[in-house]
Amino acid sequence: MNHESQYTSGRPWGRRRHRTDALITPNPKLRLLDQVREVLRLKHYSIRTERSYCDWIRRYVKFHKMRSRQDLGGGEAKMELFLSDLAVNGHVAASTQNQAFNALLFLYKQVLHQTLESVQAIRAERPVTVPTVLTVEEVKQVILAMSGLPQLVAKVLYGSGLRLMEALRLRVHDLDFQMKQITVRDGKGAKDRYTVLADAVIPALREHLEQVRLTHAEDLNAGGGAVYLPGALDRKYRNAAREWGWQYVFPARDLSTDPRSGIVRRHHLDEATINKAIKAAVARVAIAKRVSSHTLRHSFP
Repeated sequence: MNHESQYTSGRPWGRRRHRTDALITPNPKLRLLDQVREVLRLKHYSIRTERSYCDWIRRYVKFHKMRSRQDLGGGEAKMELFLSDLAVNGHVAASTQNQAFNALLFLYKQVLHQTLESVQAIRAERPVTVPTVLTVEEVKQVILAMSGLPQLVAKVLYGSGLRLMEALRLRVHDLDFQMKQITVRDGKGAKDRYTVLADAVIPALREHLEQVRLTHAEDLNAGGGAVYLPGALDRKYRNAAREWGWQYVFPARDLSTDPRSGIVRRHHLDEATINKAIKAAVARVAIAKRVSSHTLRHSFP
């Protein structure tokens, strides 16, 4: 059943990851969404979060037909109406409603510097589900039906129990072949952790990294070779972006333009590439289960 829940300043309504509690005053000459982007970037939020938050704020403004900043007043009541509508009429999942709440909370607290005393809204139903798990034989069938880089990524997901984005964001120095260990940085909940590097995947990973090293050398010779660094590391360590250890384990085939800085460089492999490959492999071996990249993590032995 849906039920009402209350947010107060002392208890979060959903999971939130604050990089810093310090308030930042955005440029008053910027438009609202540009101010949101400015604060998000200064607090080192990811591009995915930036896009998500801006989309929810845009929907919130449209829902209430706001025409000026003055219309943003009375945030508690307006948020309650919007979030309740998402649950009752939009039939969104609880995680989706939480995401919308986090975006609006960021808007009022971090951008507008307004305190929200209490927000009550009808909560979206959180269904009780069990994850899809593949048998060892089914995993073998799916992986054998794949090839190339998607197959190697799938082996890492299964052999190390990684989420897809955790695997795609791996840097070379995150792999410890001697200890047979992977360091997962800034994982779910903004936490670092260690996980096993499966013996079976080590030879293929070593061979793959030799090809990555050659590509990186070509990028360096062409005047590039600098990779994106999280937070302010690119300013703290001027040459780190070109160092081998910071390169992505699974780099993209082509160079691309960073949507924030406009810098052309090699990003990591796109998650859609892996998801499509897994979906095609599952269809090829005719497994009657809903399988995604996350299924391989849940099937981790």
